[in-house]
Amino acid sequence: MNQSFPTQAFSCFVTGTDTEIGKTLVASALVHMQARRGWRVAAMKPVAAGAEWRDGRWCNEDADALAACVSVPLPQEITTPYLFQTPAAPHIAASLEDKVIDRKHLLDCFRQVRAQADAVVVEGVGGFRVPLNDNYDTAAMAKDLGLPVVLVVGMRLGCISQALLTAEAIAARGLSLMGWVANTVDPHMLYQQENIDAIAQRINAPLLGRIPRLAVADAATAVVNLSNWGQTPI
Repeated sequence: MNQSFPTQAFSCFVTGTDTEIGKTLVASALVHMQARRGWRVAAMKPVAAGAEWRDGRWCNEDADALAACVSVPLPQEITTPYLFQTPAAPHIAASLEDKVIDRKHLLDCFRQVRAQADAVVVEGVGGFRVPLNDNYDTAAMAKDLGLPVVLVVGMRLGCISQALLTAEAIAARGLSLMGWVANTVDPHMLYQQENIDAIAQRINAPLLGRIPRLAVADAATAVVNLSNWGQTPI
């Protein structure tokens, strides 16, 4: 089933079936959507791995894409409290830089951000269960945040099983699945609509958008593919 996003300000946690499947694109679109509606919206990428030194600071492409869409700009120290140079799994990147991702610090930063905005869009890292340290992963972080979840499904061969397993993992933690977005990763995927139909029949959450392979993959372009956006005054 299809369903539109709330017309009021809403916070959410954006996760995905894997890495490099469009989480940042969808998260940025959700930030852009709410900012255009006039809400004070902030964004977080609490953990990011892979950075380059530019303009006097370490920059991460995903974190910067989110920051470019917000209506409440906040210091990177609280929107991305853990930014690692090495493009690797977070717990590995942290170890290489002699750091430890601390649960309490992550949640403190989230509370600071949430206190300054009507809505906060938080993007995870990698898939839904990515280790952050020896005893903590992104699924546990999502549970701590307590936000409804938007699941980005990368449309490519194998996506059905990935989508269903991720939805099960979300439900197992008592989290609310706001819905899912089908993002085209492989533009040559055979039977894409049939795959979308199969997922929709098996996930107890609405399909919130279908994003084709975009020539310009930015928030403003992606947002028109989210449900009922064109019917909402901006």
